[in-house]
Amino acid sequence: MLELSFDDPDKLVTVTHALSTRSRVDILRLLNSKNLNIVEIAEALKLPVSTVANNIKILEAARLINTELLPASRGAMKVCSRNYDDIHIALNLEKAGPRGGVQVYEVDMPIGHYSDCEVSPTCGMANVDGMIIREDEPASFFHPKHIGAQIMWFRKGYVEYLMPLEIPPGARIESLEVSMEMCSEAPNYDHNWPSDISVWINGVEIGMWTCPGDFGDRRGNLNPAWWYEWSTQYGLLKTWRVDKEKTSLDMEKVSPVTLNQLNLMDSHKLRLRVGIKPDAVHQGGMNLFGREFGDHDQNIKMTIKYVMNPDVD
Repeated sequence: MLELSFDDPDKLVTVTHALSTRSRVDILRLLNSKNLNIVEIAEALKLPVSTVANNIKILEAARLINTELLPASRGAMKVCSRNYDDIHIALNLEKAGPRGGVQVYEVDMPIGHYSDCEVSPTCGMANVDGMIIREDEPASFFHPKHIGAQIMWFRKGYVEYLMPLEIPPGARIESLEVSMEMCSEAPNYDHNWPSDISVWINGVEIGMWTCPGDFGDRRGNLNPAWWYEWSTQYGLLKTWRVDKEKTSLDMEKVSPVTLNQLNLMDSHKLRLRVGIKPDAVHQGGMNLFGREFGDHDQNIKMTIKYVMNPDVD
């Protein structure tokens, strides 16, 4: 569920603007049951493809939908999926109060602030000023300079982050979301380069996503001027969500792992690992993007929703 309030007026305006036309509401309705590409949406709504494409950009900017470029018979097609089942707008913050209502705890983790790693070439990292470690040298991933990374890549292995958990005692966690921009890691880039990328929380694998490729057909929206034209340019923003019933990836169930299996309230920290399993079918590596590379202005974002209501089990 997407929570909106006056605490974040810019987000409130962006989302309500995205919902302000019938055509965009109709697009969200179509995506209720299945993912569709832009041409399929245009045919279903009897609208020009260009009109649908513009509306998709607005919905994507509001993060109401996710899009992926997937191989097609002619080039690539943009496939759209809905990001939220429900939207809640709280206009009376005083009435909501600190007890009983849903509280939100967020952590914005720069991609270079990992606490552990195990990587194999090809590997490297860079920031807006240039390369920051020696390329294809795994030992360089332990250099103190790694905290400044805004893009990193490796063919095998993982990176792990320690995330603070400042959740009040007695809280009941309703959901945990982790989102990040990523793609496969191929020499230069290759849109047909699948990679099985897994995510673990406190040692439990919550789900795996097969990325279709390493994307470089255009420059990433945020990439600095010095970044190579022939290299990886952008990734896809993926969101894992764990609740009391399942784990979903971009609102599609990917595993039966639930919150109870993650033991979140047993510690003041959470271990988040992202990488490629040694026995993965597609060993295509991964690129991980910070807020100054790729298409999305964000680092690794963790969002926990909880309620303070000790009277409810």
